[in-house]
Amino acid sequence: MSFFLSALGLMMVFEGIPYFCFPQKVKAFAEKLPEIPDSTLRVIGFFLMMIGLLVVYIGGGQNA
Repeated sequence: MSFFLSALGLMMVFEGIPYFCFPQKVKAFAEKLPEIPDSTLRVIGFFLMMIGLLVVYIGGGQNA
């Protein structure tokens, strides 16, 4: 459970960086987000999930 909480906390840190460093750019991107087709967002989301799984797999292999 502690590993899960650590991973969740680290994810929150990375998610918060753009809002802290570039709030105006985040707002501008959020305004343009409805213009992006759903299929494009799904493809981007899928590849981000796969890259995340790869990073977890590679990182987890070092602890064994």
